[in-house]
Amino acid sequence: MANIVETAVAAGTFNTLVAAVKAAELVETLSGPGPFTVLAPTDEAFAKLPAGTVEGLLNDIPKLKEVLTYHVLAGKFMAADVIKLASAKTVNGQSVTISTINGVKVDGANVIKTDIETDNGVIHVIDSVILPK
Repeated sequence: MANIVETAVAAGTFNTLVAAVKAAELVETLSGPGPFTVLAPTDEAFAKLPAGTVEGLLNDIPKLKEVLTYHVLAGKFMAADVIKLASAKTVNGQSVTISTINGVKVDGANVIKTDIETDNGVIHVIDSVILPK
């Protein structure tokens, strides 16, 4: 089984996320033992951001790391675990809000695919990039 980064690369729908993870030098961390739960925005999710946002983040590595670590939970949380929570603390220290009204949402982003298991955690796919407060 592949790790989180290898799985994201192989999927082919997370090119922006993978490029951001590489730029922020988080590949080694997210390839490590974990376990981690990654709320992974698709390339389409990144494309919804205002023009220049992704480029701006790629030029501000501390801010990029802050945004990326806001998409990561320490521990392996399968969908069945996530739906029991009202919030979850992210690796960057802030918490995301979880809602199960009209589908599962994390900070307003729809969870569109769940439980993509990797050898060091799990990926849940979201349709928007979530930003720390």
